[in-house]
Formats: sequence, C-alpha cells, structure tokens
Amino acid sequence: MEALRKRARELLETGAVDVVIGYGAGSAPDRARAIFVRTPKQADELILDDRCSRNLAVYLMKPEVQALGRPAIVANVPALRSILQLAAESQMADGRVVAIGFNGNGTLTELPTFKAIEEYLAAIPPALTPEELARIATIEKMSMAERFAFWRSLFARCLRCYACRAACPLCYCGKCFVECNQPQWIPAIPHEESNLEWHLTRAMHLAGRCINCGDCAAACPVGIPLNVLTQMLAREVAGQFGLHAGTSSKKEYVLSTFKTDDKETFIR
Repeated sequence: MEALRKRARELLETGAVDVVIGYGAGSAPDRARAIFVRTPKQADELILDDRCSRNLAVYLMKPEVQALGRPAIVANVPALRSILQLAAESQMADGRVVAIGFNGNGTLTELPTFKAIEEYLAAIPPALTPEELARIATIEKMSMAERFAFWRSLFARCLRCYACRAACPLCYCGKCFVECNQPQWIPAIPHEESNLEWHLTRAMHLAGRCINCGDCAAACPVGIPLNVLTQMLAREVAGQFGLHAGTSSKKEYVLSTFKTDDKETFIR
C-alpha cells in the first residue's frame, strides 16, 4: 500500500499525471470506493487490499474525469483488459493513461503503454473460473424453451435503474439507445417485455467486447447475474472466431468487421 502511495505522489509531483484514479476507504469497513487523487497529500488516502476488486477503468471514459487531465489508474486485470478493448475501439490513445497493475500479493507494475499492458496480460490468459463454467453448463443443458423462460424470469425482476450500464467500462455511449424518444426504441417503464428488450440488446452490444469483470452483476440491486449472459456470448465468439476481448489494442472485434467471403453458416 505504501509503495502505491509513494508512486502516486511521485507521479503527481513531477507532473507526469494530473490525477490518480484509485481505491479509498468506503462507507463500511469491508468496502472500498473510487477516489480521484489530484494532490500529493491526497495520495495518503489510497488503499490496496482485498476490498479493491472493482474495475476502475469505467471512469476513464467519463467526460468529467477526462477533464481532469492525464490519468494514472490503479488497475486490476479486468481494468487492464478494459483499457486494451477501449484502445481497440479507438476510444483511447496510446500513452494517454498510466496503468499501475497489481496482483494478489500487492506487487505493483507500472504499465505506461498498450504494448506493456499486452505483454503483462500475455501471461494471464482469459479464462472462466470453475464456478462460472459450472453455471454456464447448467444453463446450456436446458432446452431452448427452458433457457428462454429462465432469462425472461430473471429479467422480469429488473428495475431499469441502469446500474449495470453505469458500472460497465464498455458502455460508454454519450446517449444510450434506451434514452432515445424519437424514435423510442424501448418503453421507459419497466415491464417484462421492455426489460427483455433492454437486456438482450445490451448483451448483443457487448458480444465479443465484454472483458468479464462482473461489475454489472455486482451492481445489480436485484441480483440478476447479468455477466453470465455475456460470458456465454464470449464463449460463442471465441469458439466461432477465436477472438477474446481485451487482449490486444489493435485486434478487431466481431461486430465491427465485415468480410465478403463470410460463409454466414449461422443462418442456414
């Protein structure tokens, strides 16, 4: 923890960055929150322990954070993958952000370029946990009708608070399609049909892009396991196209490409 505070102070004192996005003590002893350190003295508020699990890369695309200047960010593996995926989508310039990676024992690694992040992540291949694989296997054993009823019943609980969208680093549109009223794509009032439309459309927007941080599910106030659906889509993308989100700053993702020789066997 002290090594992080020291490095944050150095980055701010030298003017290498204008703000350090990191973790601070939360509203309860077992919780951490995002803090935005702008002076060397504020670096003393940074923490780095088991409470620090959220993906802070979600703040990199916020206009009010971008207005603060060049950032450094305390980045776990999902945050590093988010940075590479944002770069692949032309949303971030190389050298714009200084990533401070950390592992389970608190060791810090400064990663100032996309290449450095790619090399660091090369030793950490994307993989689901045994628990995640078991959960997906259970769903895949269902019939098509059972699977549809399963998701429909979960989405029926949705309050349409959009906490999932707010927590997702890849939901960065300035205006979401659910906020359009001319035309209105989806009714604003939460009910079974519009909830289904919202979640399925959002899942398709994340197909091949989700880096599996799980923050959407963690943010959901009614406990919908939203990340399971995007995990299943990610497995389909990996199986069909061999692509994994958040592994390269240059790799194309499936919904951004078109090839005239695509066999389109999925519609046969």
